[in-house]
Amino acid sequence: MAYGAALSNAGPELSRIMKKCEANHTDREFLLKNARGIIGLCSRSIVSVHRGDMEQGARQLDQARTLLKRYKTKAGKGGLRQYLAVPEQEITEAACLIAIVRKKRIPTPRTLGVADVPYVLGLLDAIGEMKRLTLDMMRSGKAGEAERIFEVTVEMYDELAGFAVYGNSVKDVRKKIDVARITIDGMRSVVAGARESGAPLQ
Repeated sequence: MAYGAALSNAGPELSRIMKKCEANHTDREFLLKNARGIIGLCSRSIVSVHRGDMEQGARQLDQARTLLKRYKTKAGKGGLRQYLAVPEQEITEAACLIAIVRKKRIPTPRTLGVADVPYVLGLLDAIGEMKRLTLDMMRSGKAGEAERIFEVTVEMYDELAGFAVYGNSVKDVRKKIDVARITIDGMRSVVAGARESGAPLQ
């Protein structure tokens, strides 16, 4: 493209910037569209765990992590990484649930390949799944297992609650901590009721 004297310097730069913006826009649309696949796999993984199909849940989580690794390469290290925050959060939630049910250590963000903030938010979201799991265990007569899960959940919450001081800089963390606290209180009532009733600890 020929530029007049006034744009002889700026014109080529504007063309370069335009191409860069176009590529960025294309990658953004790709990530927004395909990240939903990760979220869907994580949701199905959690459902599988609640149904007692741990192997299926683990496979679905592995598939989600494979996709995340692929999309992280496309996103690079720039601003596009923000579009993977929710998928990373969902992967953390599913991975935490599976680890606790299997009596394993909760994986680190480095192990999962997720960023720090989505990791914290994902652990907070997992507390809701812990309550559901506790109730399922109680209904199945597994009060001992329900109590174990409750104790792990309380320990996890105690570590996460300190992030409330960063509520102004970490989006949603304070709200999620408040929800988690209410959830923990509900779990505590259920477990305490089981103890008082003398339900057998299985």
